Amino acid sequence: MSRMLLAEFATGEALLGAARQSKQRDLRVIDAFTPVPVDGLAELIGATPTRIRLVMFIGGITVAALFYLLEWYSAVVNYPVNSGGRPLHSWLPFILPPFATGIFGAALVGLISLFLTAGLPRLHDPLFAVEGFERVTQDRFVLVFERPEAAQHDEAARAWLTAIGAARVCEMKT
Repeated sequence: MSRMLLAEFATGEALLGAARQSKQRDLRVIDAFTPVPVDGLAELIGATPTRIRLVMFIGGITVAALFYLLEWYSAVVNYPVNSGGRPLHSWLPFILPPFATGIFGAALVGLISLFLTAGLPRLHDPLFAVEGFERVTQDRFVLVFERPEAAQHDEAARAWLTAIGAARVCEMKT
């Protein structure tokens, strides 16, 4: 069971300052929760960009190609109908349905990737049990730190966080 420290700040600037200074104090920031975006925070906590856009592109192209292949197979191989001397395979009328279906496929693959990347649906998180955590969506800014193992380092970290402006420092068990 790992333990984490939650430090609650009143402003985004105070949270950003604490995240910057935590590297000098050997405190590892695990996550941050804010009601509004804080410029520069993602870089400080080491957030990496996701590959959802690439997955969506590959999924959309794959769905569109499979739909085009289905159209070609049904019109040329499975049930060829010579209508007015037109060619059996003509890409121009075949292109619009795969395009629209590819967009739908990309959106669907993107939604599924988003859910998998975010770990959804998650019906319970230990953070929900922390008293006052619901205010993060309104007016509070919270940094989550990895709790130091030694008791003296833990007390020093708590005192330091309080000194730099944390309104509240609490512990969370996972």
